[in-house]
Formats: sequence, C-alpha cells, structure tokens
Amino acid sequence: MAQATGKQQGVLRSLDWWTIGIYLALLTFGWISVCGASYTFGDTDIFSLDTRSGMQIVWIGTSVCLGFVLLMLDDRFYDTFAYAIYAALLLLLFATIFNPHEIKGSRSWLVLGPLRLQPAEFAKFATALALAKLMSTYGYDIHKWRCLAASLAVILAPMLFIVMQKETGSALVYLAFFLVFYREGMTGSVLFTGIAAVVYFVVGIRFEQVQLWDTPTSVGKLCVLTLIQLCTVGMVWAYCKNRLAALHILALCAVTTGLALLFSVFVIPFDVVWVQLVACAVMVGYLLWWALGTRVRTYYFILALALGSMAFFYSADYVLNNVLEPHQRVRINVLLGLEEDPSGAGYNVHQSEIAIGSGGLEGKGFLNGTQTKLKFVPEQDTDFIFCTVGEEEGFVGSAAVLLLFLALILRLIRLAERQHFRFARVYGYSVVSVFLFHVFVNVGMVLGLTPVIGIPLPFFSYGGSSLWGFTLLLFIFLRMDAGRNMERA
Repeated sequence: MAQATGKQQGVLRSLDWWTIGIYLALLTFGWISVCGASYTFGDTDIFSLDTRSGMQIVWIGTSVCLGFVLLMLDDRFYDTFAYAIYAALLLLLFATIFNPHEIKGSRSWLVLGPLRLQPAEFAKFATALALAKLMSTYGYDIHKWRCLAASLAVILAPMLFIVMQKETGSALVYLAFFLVFYREGMTGSVLFTGIAAVVYFVVGIRFEQVQLWDTPTSVGKLCVLTLIQLCTVGMVWAYCKNRLAALHILALCAVTTGLALLFSVFVIPFDVVWVQLVACAVMVGYLLWWALGTRVRTYYFILALALGSMAFFYSADYVLNNVLEPHQRVRINVLLGLEEDPSGAGYNVHQSEIAIGSGGLEGKGFLNGTQTKLKFVPEQDTDFIFCTVGEEEGFVGSAAVLLLFLALILRLIRLAERQHFRFARVYGYSVVSVFLFHVFVNVGMVLGLTPVIGIPLPFFSYGGSSLWGFTLLLFIFLRMDAGRNMERA
C-alpha cells in the first residue's frame, strides 16, 4: 500500500501541470461554447440533463475521471499492450462497418441504448500507440522500405475501415501521422511532395476550364505541367548537384513551350499541353539516361516523382468527377470558387462566416448571439462550434482560444522533445499531429479556408466520443512524460 501511495505521489509530482491547466481551460471554454450554441431563448436551466449543455457537463466530468485513471496506470502498460489495443480497435472498426444504424449517411456510430460511440475517435490513440511501438523497435529505420511500409500499413488500416463506414472526414485525420515520419528522419522531399500535390490539385482543377487567350490550351494543365518541370529542374540542381542536366532540362522545356505558345497564338491555335507532355516525356528519358549512366539512385527518385506528379494530376480530375460522392464534389468546387451555392453546399460556411463577422471585436456576449440562437448555422455545437466563439466572444475571444490551442501544441512539442525513449517521443508527436490537424482543418472550414469534412474541434465540440478520445490521447502522453525520470522497482 505504501508503495502504491509513493508511486501515486511520484506521478502527481512529475506531472506537467501547465498542460493540465490548458486542458481544463479548454474544457471550460468548450462548455461555455456548447452552452451558447445549444441555448434556445426561453430556456430556464442550462444545467439540466435534458439539454446539450447539461449533458456536456457529464462528458466533461467523465473525461476528467478518465484522465485520472490513465495517470494511475503504469506508463509501461501502454508500451506492453500497444499492439493488443490497436488490434482490438481495428476489430471494433471492422465490426462497425456492418452496423445497422446509419446516422446522417454514416455507419461510424455504435448505438448502445441511449449511448452513441464513434470508434474512429478512439482508434486515434490506438494507432498512435501502435506506430510508436513499431518505430521504437530495435533495428527500425524509416529509410528502409520494409520499415516504412509497415508504418504506412499501421496508419492506412484504420483509414480503410473508416472510409468503408462512409466517414471520409474522420479517415483524413489519420494523414496527420505522416508528420511524425518527418520528425523521425524522413527526408523533407516527402513533405515537399505532399505540398506539391496539393498545389497541383488546386491550380489544375481551379483553372482547368480557363482557356489561354484565344487558344484551346487549358491554363490549369499548362501551369501544372510547368510547375512539374520546374520542380524537376530544382531537384536535379539541389539533390544531384548536376547543374548541366538541370540547365538542359530547363532549356528544353522553356524553348519548346515558348515556341509552341507563339505558334498557337499567331499561326494556328492548338493545345500547347500536348507539346508540354512531349517535353515531359523527353525530360523523363533524359533523367533515365543520367540514372543509368551514373548509377545514382537520386535520379530514379526524381524520375518517379515527375511521373507520379503527372499521374496524380490527371487522375485527380477523374477521382473528383467519378469517385467522390456528389456532396463531396460540390464542397470542393465551392471551396475552389468553381460554384456558388450559398443555399446548398456552401450554406454552412456562409452562415458561419456571417456569425463570426457579426461578433465584431468583443462579441455579443454570452447567450446573446443571434445567428446561433436562431439556429441559422447547422451543426453549430459540433463541427461548426467555433462560429459560436466568434459571435459571442468576438475577435478577442477567438484569438484567446486559438492562443490556448497554440500553447497546448507548443507545450506538447516541448514534452515530446524531452523524452528519453523513442516510444514516448513518437507517441508525443502523434498527439501533436492529431491536435494540429483537427484545429487547423476545423477552424479553417468554419472560415471557408479548408473543405468541410466534418471533424470536431478538440474539447469544444459537443459529444462524449470526441472528448474521451482527445482525453485518452493527451493523458496517456502525460503519464509517459511523468514517468520519464521515475525509479523503477
């Protein structure tokens, strides 16, 4: 008994109370926001369990109790049973696919009487544990294809099951784990590739139907192929240190494209994109010639990246128009400005922007918002809860909330960096990545900066599943951090 008491005192003494303080502050602001978003004029008791604000108190109380329980467990428990927890959650995700209860077109919820649980929220901490366990094993090297493939499988397995539940938004959150790879030694070219893919998609789709002057040349395709050529030149120059090859490729692409444009504008109008495709083919052949001649593997990587970029761009249009659901396609088109649909797909964002803008500098005050009280904003106490913060607390309150999230993320990065073992560090950065993704995308979609994919704002959005899921993520890491310097029996 004395040993247990001493252990408990050691854990409590070693806890990072700054992070717990931020957690409690976010819970408090979150409840105020849920109360404001769900309040209806004339309600007399905001603490009643018949109201959303009353139930949120229950979720907050159980989350705090859950956090305390997690802190009392031995931190070695999470390392020992990481794979078992991951397997159990994968099995639960798979079972949820066949769930007969469909809520808002999604089968991601398990209905247990009055209780509804979303396993995808709990699978995040399980995936983080499994990834940390794998990456901390002896001999793991992220630069080896076998190790990288195993890590990708850990991330993609839950994503696949969640997509099969028709919950694409929750599945996209798991892409955040790729930031962990970058911290653990993955080359920056992979991160660059991801950013380039986003740029290719946005530029290509946004300007695909725009014609260059009086020619049949698509501005979107022309710009994307030009960017691919310039990126290839830059990588040959930077990574292969072959300035001659880089200049040859640049001259080839610039001269052929320039002459084709002049001929198309002043002689016979034709699609210059075909000339650019030929130039890209010659560029790929040139890179292959250098790769075979020098036997430098970097050329193969650049060659594969160029081919993959072109394949991605031309497949993105097919996926957008033939694979995505109609409502997902409309949301992307609205975001890119290809469609104006303020009464349809763009309604949520349009109303949330009105609500945030009406708050002004200091806001309208607690329970005094008009857009939210009159229920103009759909999902205003879940996915779009940040608009309640903007309307009632104004710019000052919104900035304070964002600063709290920034403080939490920076604090977690500091905790992750001071870990003595790779398992705890990888798990810590997994937590950072998930929180960063949720905050960035949720706030971005409320402001109309990112697509509406329906993910909660941590500690703010109404519901037990998300609140418990984020608490599990955070407090498991706090327990690991508390045990980093404790003596072992």
